[in-house]
Amino acid sequence: MSEANIKNLDHFGKHQKLAAKIQDALSELRPYLEADSGNITLVEITDDLVVKVQLHGACADCSMINMTMKGGVESAIKNVAPEVTAIEAINI
Repeated sequence: MSEANIKNLDHFGKHQKLAAKIQDALSELRPYLEADSGNITLVEITDDLVVKVQLHGACADCSMINMTMKGGVESAIKNVAPEVTAIEAINI
């Protein structure tokens, strides 16, 4: 796991507990993304519980990114945090 892609939970203010759950879910996905020379970072959780992530490396330009976002990232986050209203990639 790349520690550079995990923000300090203090960054998320009142959403620290939610961020911890989401970070754990993304950590489960990370080996699959890294296997394809990609990665993901949790960037922000808005007051409306919109989760914003950033994709890195090959993931940012991959033709399969929409499927990865829907089938992988969104599913993993919603499983641990059903209160999240939306998941957005800020760089696609």
